[in-house]
Amino acid sequence: MFLHRIDESISLKVLQPQDAPELFQLTDASRAHLKEWLPWLDATSTEKDTEGFILSALKGFAENKSLTTGILYQGKLAGTAGFNSINWANKTAYIGYWLGTGFQGKGIMTKTASALTEYAFSDLHLNKVEIRAAEDNAKSRAVPERLGYTQEGKLRQAEWLYDHYVDHIVYGMLAEEWRKK
Repeated sequence: MFLHRIDESISLKVLQPQDAPELFQLTDASRAHLKEWLPWLDATSTEKDTEGFILSALKGFAENKSLTTGILYQGKLAGTAGFNSINWANKTAYIGYWLGTGFQGKGIMTKTASALTEYAFSDLHLNKVEIRAAEDNAKSRAVPERLGYTQEGKLRQAEWLYDHYVDHIVYGMLAEEWRKK
């Protein structure tokens, strides 16, 4: 099992099926907040849906195609983060993340994204990490900006959110840039 301690308060762990009730409860309690930016909320209406997500994430991890972790903050599940996909041919990973409503504003996601970036370069020996966020999602965009990622461009109408498209801003960090920090 993957477990990575970031600091005294924050750890990342690969989610297991037994985490489904807690993750579903966090998702459900944060539904109104998350639905503004994440397209999968309507498809997550039961613990069974969350368990299916976890099983899919475990399959991606076993196949070395992705890494989805639960973010533990002071021992409580606070959200998820990881590599939505890993492109081994191009040595690139794509970070995705979300936090439950009560866990925002504590620096959790910036530390988490920093740790994932470091892991991508130091342990996986990748060359590039990307983070994409909806153009108007200021909180999500602040994470790569705080970490010194380069804004590389905009993908127009990149994602369908329930009743409208949103543009995504693409941020990238190269291994050589990260090492210079």
